[in-house]
Amino acid sequence: MPQLRLLSVIIFKKQTILKRIILIILVGIFTQHSISQTKLSEKLNLIPWPKEIKKATDNFILNSDFTIQINQKDAKKVVNAATKFLRRASNRTGVFLKNGFPSTTNKNASLRINFKQVSHPKLGIDESYTLEVKRDHIKLNATTDIGAIRGIETLLQLLKTDHNSSYFSGVIISDAPRFQWRGLMIDVARHFQPVAVLKRNLDAMAAVKMNVFHWHLTDDQGFRVESKVYPRLQEFASDGLYYTQNQIKDVVNYASRLGIRVVPEFDVPGHASAILTAYPELGSKEGYQYSIETNAGVFDPTLDPTNNKTYDFLKNLFTEIAPLFPDEYFHIGGDENEGKHWDQNKKISAFKKKHNLKNNHDLQTYFNIKLEKILLKLNKKLMGWDEIMTPTMPTTAVIHSWRGKNEGLKESTLIEAAKKGYQSVLSNGYYIDRMLSVKHHYSVDPIGDAKLTNKERAMILGGEATIWSELVTPLTIDSRIWPRTAAIAERYWSKKTVTDFDNMYKRLQVVSFQLEELGITHIRNKNVILRNLTQNQHVSSLTTLSAISEPLKIYSRNAGGTEYQMYSPFTLFADACNVDAEDAIYFNKIVATHIANPTPKTKKKIVYYFHKWSKGFVQFNKLKSNTKLEKLRPLYSSLNTVSNLFINAIKGNSKLLKTEITAAIKELKLPVEDVEIVIITSLEKLNNFL
Repeated sequence: MPQLRLLSVIIFKKQTILKRIILIILVGIFTQHSISQTKLSEKLNLIPWPKEIKKATDNFILNSDFTIQINQKDAKKVVNAATKFLRRASNRTGVFLKNGFPSTTNKNASLRINFKQVSHPKLGIDESYTLEVKRDHIKLNATTDIGAIRGIETLLQLLKTDHNSSYFSGVIISDAPRFQWRGLMIDVARHFQPVAVLKRNLDAMAAVKMNVFHWHLTDDQGFRVESKVYPRLQEFASDGLYYTQNQIKDVVNYASRLGIRVVPEFDVPGHASAILTAYPELGSKEGYQYSIETNAGVFDPTLDPTNNKTYDFLKNLFTEIAPLFPDEYFHIGGDENEGKHWDQNKKISAFKKKHNLKNNHDLQTYFNIKLEKILLKLNKKLMGWDEIMTPTMPTTAVIHSWRGKNEGLKESTLIEAAKKGYQSVLSNGYYIDRMLSVKHHYSVDPIGDAKLTNKERAMILGGEATIWSELVTPLTIDSRIWPRTAAIAERYWSKKTVTDFDNMYKRLQVVSFQLEELGITHIRNKNVILRNLTQNQHVSSLTTLSAISEPLKIYSRNAGGTEYQMYSPFTLFADACNVDAEDAIYFNKIVATHIANPTPKTKKKIVYYFHKWSKGFVQFNKLKSNTKLEKLRPLYSSLNTVSNLFINAIKGNSKLLKTEITAAIKELKLPVEDVEIVIITSLEKLNNFL
């Protein structure tokens, strides 16, 4: 027995040692993998970052003999993507390709694309793919054609050109999205966006693997869809700006080829001024003079939920319109209905009492349930903004969370919806029209730290970036969407652990220029607006000022919605300025570095910017003036004063000038022409430091 006990101890110790060795090996492998991932993200500029990626031995050199083979003949989406790929690769590198189209027969092709099934964009479609780039071949495998086109976009981001050659970085990738709903909502009601604008943004969405285009088609400012059943909608409710049914089919087909679903939104019962301009008999207030709104804001006109004609109208309209949109989801809005016209209607009040509807929320739920039944007969699932989530709303509805954590809720509407059994989509934190920084949006995780069961987690479909168009025109819309939305796309696709902002921002700078290759105008149209301001003079001085200026944030640019109307000029300095002003980002970093560890080098960099802004003002003064430029003069003059004071202070007069600098900074804080200088905090810290 003692021998057996001793033997047991020896075996136990050996097992313990073996377990420790295995653990050390596993930790080493994981650490090495993490280091490898980190090194790759420093070298490669992929957005969104793939699920799994590792370095292959060699790169694949792109030359004129490059060819593509697709394993199936019935591959329209992949052929479309592969052909565009060849054009974009050729344009980026200057390589003259001998063969400009993919083949189904060339089994020795440079790039071999294999997929198993043709699919149509719908929720839950398999978008996974594997990609292998080696010295002598590239292999792309996917279950579906949509997965294949996602992989094609990744491969294009791997394309680089150096002094010697153009090449695809050697990697092995296994990739799949974290969320199945990765959307962008574009509001075309406030400011109409032509089809060309939509198509170029669909191309950009596909480039960063977004897969839902939420098309906000109606609001107080316009009804943007041709109706043959109710033609007064386009005649009286659109200002003549609307999409024909053929144009809608064209956009939907274009999106489908990119693997993008199109979800329409017809906002009811509120936001109905345009509809009621055409059909006032459906309104909740008798004798009210309905008209299309030209201002931004929340307005009172509301459909009458007690009038059977309202449901006949919506049934007929949706029956006509629904076939234009193959997707199973149909968004009915349902937001921001304050019910003022309901409260002023005695008939509606009596109806609520008769049907035991305690408040307007109950009445709107009554309305929504009627709509859901109409949509179910059309094989559509009702989706609405989070106001539709009431105790009696069926869980078959999809909740679109935009308000975050509301009064009476312990958690955000997204999490509450999931826990109550609703499918849900998040937009709170992704309102890109609020003009908040890319860092702000990137820090928002669709689920966050919420504790959910697997079943509850499955109810959260994903998220949508949203661009409301009160202050957005075809000239400026791209600069308000991109490149920030590419960073948001990474939150939807990549692992939750992919959160290194500095690394993402480095990758974003490259992807931003690649979006311009696709036709996105977020970079080029800035100069278009600046030339308008200078009346075609040199714009360098305004470029300097714009690099530290950003439009006022969180709707404060148009507080109350009364300053800017739908036909106001959107070619002002604020429209040329973007979020994440480039020089401001670098200046703020340099100041922080200098305060933490002052060196001659950091001081030199700071002084460089002060001289740059002072010289910019000198150039500004040389321009032939006009009324638009004169409105900017106080802002530029204040910046010049601050710059010169700091130059002198840094030379050694900081104590004497501290009070003057404080006063000058205070003046610079004041918004001018709806922009703000976004280096103020750094200037104050630097003044205190000197």
